[in-house]
This record gives sequence, C-alpha cells and structure tokens, in this order.
Amino acid sequence: MHYPVTHNEAASRFETTVDGLLCVAAYRRSPGLVDFHHTGVPRALEGRGIAAALVQAALEWATAEGLAVRPSCSYVRVYLRRHPELSVRQSD
Repeated sequence: MHYPVTHNEAASRFETTVDGLLCVAAYRRSPGLVDFHHTGVPRALEGRGIAAALVQAALEWATAEGLAVRPSCSYVRVYLRRHPELSVRQSD
C-alpha cells in the first residue's frame, strides 16, 4: 500500500496520517549530517509498512541533500541493514 509522506521541515520530521493517526520519522539536522532519532507508528497501525515508507522517504531526502546519516533510531538502523543496496552515507 502507498502512504503519502510529507516532509514537515518546521517540525523536523517526515509524516503521514493513517486512519486519523499521525506517524512520524523525526530527525535533527546539522551541517552535513542528519540524525534520525525516532520513528513512531501507533500500535494499531503496526505491520502495514508505514514506518518503512517514512524512512524510505527520509533517506531519499538525506541522499538528495548530500547529508551523512546517523541512524540513532533502532528502526532506521534495521532498515539500513535490510536494504544494503541504498547508497546512504552513514556517520557514527
């Protein structure tokens, strides 16, 4: 299923609303680096691929911006391990 993901730059997060519930992938940006520190999907929506859609959009943005990625969020770390084909420059 496709989820429309919006980049809410003012709130430093990527978001989508499903069944009236907000889902987010939050970040902190600094020069040359973005730290993805939280991915949140309400329990009622888990298992639908929403977190994956959020993180995919977030990583595509980071790559397009030329930012190194610090995956502080455990979900983002797992996503990157599951998708080694992504050309994401990571930072410790």
